Amino acid sequence: MTITNEDNMELMARYEDNHFDLAIVDPPYGIRIQQSGGTPTHLGFKNYKKKEWDNEIPNKEYFKQLFRVSKNQIIWGGNYFVEHLSKGFMGWIVWDKGQKLTMSDGELAYSSFNKALRIKVLNRCKIGEFGGNIHPTQKPVKLYEWLLMNYAKEGDKILDTHLGSGSIALACHNLGYDLTACELDAEYYNAAMKRLKQHQQQLTMF
Repeated sequence: MTITNEDNMELMARYEDNHFDLAIVDPPYGIRIQQSGGTPTHLGFKNYKKKEWDNEIPNKEYFKQLFRVSKNQIIWGGNYFVEHLSKGFMGWIVWDKGQKLTMSDGELAYSSFNKALRIKVLNRCKIGEFGGNIHPTQKPVKLYEWLLMNYAKEGDKILDTHLGSGSIALACHNLGYDLTACELDAEYYNAAMKRLKQHQQQLTMF
């Protein structure tokens, strides 16, 4: 497992075409989640520091490089990036968050797989498992485990260009996948690495 604190464009530039079997990424949606009145930064259990990472979506070059270095992709928030995605693929994924609150009932992910649309129901309260809530768009470890079990094959090399809370790192560790990932924000990177280390230590105790 290789996780770095760097810009994802620098990371991808080091790899040849199709190096990774599957990229599972969660880029900024460009909806200003930490500054919008419609999406509060105080979620009842966590105050998140205001940051500007969600002010805009990644540019065209990011998606060009993502598709270059990976054979298949799962891209959370795909509905925000349709101008950059391949046309005609049917394999969308829906995370049903299992609660009807003021926030969205679910999230969409584009996938390059020519498979039927799939819906995973997983209550949003699972987000804080395995280390608490450290990122405003954090997703559950069990959601990433479900993605890996349904879309990855044994021995696949996995890429994540926006590590965030590190949930995918915990899932890859649990299921034995080789992950390469990066996070630009040093605070999120350090928190994710601490979370991963604590998780690994807890597993070795049992």
